[in-house]
Amino acid sequence: MPTVIKIGPFRFFFYSNENGEPAHIHIQRERMLAKFWLKPVALASSTRFSSKELRKLESLVIEHREKFLEAWNEHLGS
Repeated sequence: MPTVIKIGPFRFFFYSNENGEPAHIHIQRERMLAKFWLKPVALASSTRFSSKELRKLESLVIEHREKFLEAWNEHLGS
């Protein structure tokens, strides 16, 4: 479960066995989880995050999208 970056209380990561799915990033804070597709950036799923937090997370994903894609491609070879 490689962590790409941490921003404040949020951990941005992906699972090593997800190469069958399109590029995406998981975000965790405590017991809250979200998943965003990266091409294009879109919310895939969310558990316990508020709408306000999801908007903030979406802007962070957009801001760091290239870094997430680079880490995805390096680790999963897609």
